Amino acid sequence: MGYLQLLRKRPVLVLWSSAAMSVLGDRLYGLALMWVVYESTGSAAWMGVAAVVESIPYILIGTFGRDLVARFNSFRALGWLDAGRAVVGCSVPLLWSPGDEGLAVLLGLIFVLGGLGALFGPNLGALVPDMVERDQVRQVIGLLDLTTRIAAIAGPGAVGVILLAVSEVQLFALDGATFAVSALAMWWLHGHVRRSAPAGASGAAPTGPVPTGAESGAVAALPVLRRHPDVAMGLGLHGVAYFVAAVSAVGLPALLSVQLGLSAAGYGLVLAAIGAGALAGNLVIGNVRLGPWLMVDCGAWMVAGLTLLGYAMAPSLPVLLGIAFLSGLASPAGAVPWRTRLAEFERRERLRLITVNATVIRTTGTVGMLALPMMVDAAPAAAFTGAGVLLVVAAAVTAVAGRRAVAGAERARVEAVAGRAS
Repeated sequence: MGYLQLLRKRPVLVLWSSAAMSVLGDRLYGLALMWVVYESTGSAAWMGVAAVVESIPYILIGTFGRDLVARFNSFRALGWLDAGRAVVGCSVPLLWSPGDEGLAVLLGLIFVLGGLGALFGPNLGALVPDMVERDQVRQVIGLLDLTTRIAAIAGPGAVGVILLAVSEVQLFALDGATFAVSALAMWWLHGHVRRSAPAGASGAAPTGPVPTGAESGAVAALPVLRRHPDVAMGLGLHGVAYFVAAVSAVGLPALLSVQLGLSAAGYGLVLAAIGAGALAGNLVIGNVRLGPWLMVDCGAWMVAGLTLLGYAMAPSLPVLLGIAFLSGLASPAGAVPWRTRLAEFERRERLRLITVNATVIRTTGTVGMLALPMMVDAAPAAAFTGAGVLLVVAAAVTAVAGRRAVAGAERARVEAVAGRAS
């Protein structure tokens, strides 16, 4: 299997191991954040505020800070970012206290963590494809996606065991420890890149930091998107997908209770089925090329939309578990081909597109989290049906329009080449 071959390479193994620990840390962070906020306020609305506060730096930096993002495009810089996140995470249990003052401090630290994450994520995504040969890019992206799928299954159990020994607020410190490990991994990778730079990977892009600011100027996204309409359409489709994702994120427990009278145990089974489907889907999409990336991407999101409709109409728990497995199966098929497509660009363009993608999904996801829960409260089944129809239509329109746009762009390129030759 391609994953096992990649893990025999020490840099990939180091990266994957630190990513796996970071994903578990993110699970700890997410649980700690929501639980501590709810425990101190007794309000679900404040939980939503905390999620929005974390997303604001992603939106601001992604929109206005392209030069700032480009300054951190090296493993050494990423190590310092994670060192900063480790300090902030470990300081939460020391600075937090029950009450309004403690909540304000917590929200401020969340904002700082969001800003550091907004700088870290796109840069890591831009650096990873240069670590392997070009024909292994899809597999290494799938391998990193696998950490998320494994954490979705193992994470809740691990968190439950950890909470037997520590309090919820101490989970922030454990998350900080995972950032410290990641920082060490980034610095090791920086040293490895410097040691192996003279040899150079065959067909790989340069591995040094990207020139920034006055030296070269960060790349603007709009001209790149105009030259590559498939990427522009994929970006729009992913925005719609993350907007409607709020329905299942906050509405699934309510739907299961109203529709089938299920308890928390039934909700846990559904989450387990989603996790199992996502794991199976990753093993397929990470190792088998299924066709043109845009068609695979649109097909995956169309299936995801149909599963939202299925949730609203499922007559029994066994049917619901089958739909949940199918929903999980579609998730990596909508993520890995998209990230692989972005990895095909040269590194400066790749970094800008990954940053724009993060900005789009954070923005649309935040809008969805603010708007759609009210629809779920009013009518859970109708909210799932509407979200499913929207996603299916968006995927179908993108597939048809994308094929035509790609064909038109290809004709224009051929005509331009022929014109220059004549």
